[in-house]
Amino acid sequence: MASSTVAPRAFIQQQNLVEQVADYLTQAIISQHFLPGERLSEVQLSRDLGVSRAPVREAARLLESRGLLISKPRRGFFVRALNAVELEDVFDLRLCLERHAFHRLVERYTPEAKRALAQQVEVLCEAAESNDGTRRIEEDLQFHRLMLHYGGNERLLRAFDDLSHELRLCITLITKTHEAPETIATSHYKLLDALDSGSTDACREAIDYHIGVARKFVVKGVGETGDGSDEESADEDVLPR
Repeated sequence: MASSTVAPRAFIQQQNLVEQVADYLTQAIISQHFLPGERLSEVQLSRDLGVSRAPVREAARLLESRGLLISKPRRGFFVRALNAVELEDVFDLRLCLERHAFHRLVERYTPEAKRALAQQVEVLCEAAESNDGTRRIEEDLQFHRLMLHYGGNERLLRAFDDLSHELRLCITLITKTHEAPETIATSHYKLLDALDSGSTDACREAIDYHIGVARKFVVKGVGETGDGSDEESADEDVLPR
């Protein structure tokens, strides 16, 4: 009986460590510490983080499933470099999710939802004035997550959460290519105005414009980028697939 209680506890501890490493890698990718196309070194990461190579490897596999890394046979893991077609696909799916959620939200726009969304825009604007790019991205995503939450479809919200990993990369590109990043935050007020109008047509127009502008800046700003394919053979210093 004793052994049956030890194994699950050890598994949970291991999984928690993997998630911590995954969180570190996610933030490092978003902050451009690891650039698109860059190969990750398992040895260096395990040394920097003070952990064994196993959780680093598992974290890399987890981020591959989230669309932040890609694996190449016998060469290891690389930071994903989204091309224009992939970016269009991400924003197309995002528009489908948020357009439907916005339509649901305008029919369920309670005082609680209005207060929560208005407060989140204020937080987002505050974050936009800081030098913390990661916080700006997270607060931006939180606004849209709240929008889906108050839309009242938890499965729709889970689909957004799955997409949000790739969206972090996209929003990073927006802040790099937008001439005035602070306007990204204030643009959310137009979404609140549309909700206040109570018009489903106004809401559809507002969310289409909001996401359409973001897509324009991202796709326009993406040039030809390398994917690390010029690297030769893999060795023990890279993350094996």
